[in-house]
Amino acid sequence: MLADRVLRVVGRLLARHLAKPLKDYSPPATTSPDALRAALRPGDVLLIEGDTRVSIAIKYLTQSTWSHAALYVGARLGHIDNAGEMLVLVEADVLAGVRAVPLSMYADFHTRICRPVGLTQEEIHRVLDFAIARIGQQYDLKNLVDLVRYLIPTPPVPARARRHLLELGSGEPTRAICSTLIAQAFQSVRYPILPYVEYRPADRPGRARFIDEVLRARHHSLFTPRDFDISPYFRVVKPRVEDGFDPKSVRWAETVPADAPATGQ
Repeated sequence: MLADRVLRVVGRLLARHLAKPLKDYSPPATTSPDALRAALRPGDVLLIEGDTRVSIAIKYLTQSTWSHAALYVGARLGHIDNAGEMLVLVEADVLAGVRAVPLSMYADFHTRICRPVGLTQEEIHRVLDFAIARIGQQYDLKNLVDLVRYLIPTPPVPARARRHLLELGSGEPTRAICSTLIAQAFQSVRYPILPYVEYRPADRPGRARFIDEVLRARHHSLFTPRDFDISPYFRVVKPRVEDGFDPKSVRWAETVPADAPATGQ
């Protein structure tokens, strides 16, 4: 259809514009590349504070630090890039679509590790294989058309409505954005992220009345990178702490930096 072709053209133009890094904006990395590499395990979700125009839009709409998410697959893919680096992350990129990249891609970015709990090795492999099988699929460019509404000067978007601007997209199975790809991977093994929770009264023989907690999965298109951070089912892993941080071993400078802000009296 003509409308679909126009949408794809507009989406590609927007993608090139929104994927450009912002000048003079560089989120500081809070973890060294070596510590990050040592802490990651297959199945971990790596959240990234991006530095592009689309990153700023996502962070605003979700009221979150995180604008991008990638799935750590480790050596499961078994591919090495032209620079000799192992491709260990699967992500959905605005321009390139679903692809595998080395960890060095985000070595200088502010990141967070979110780890699922209680999955068997076989289930983790199924999550990884789900994402790997979708390498080569396209990014859902309709999502960018929806996002551009944030970039056009309009009255401020109420906080309660911001999330709904991201609950859109084409819904086509061969297209994805970063968080929907990972959400689908975990939902394929029935692992919860931020499900709807229903509480139902229950009677069981020989036991007192109590409440059953019943989870109902949300559609994968409704997830954003922030959801893995606030999910009660993912553990936040901090590489410095995992490496055996000892506050007594810290060496503090005795002088105050010249550019430190003045303190009040």
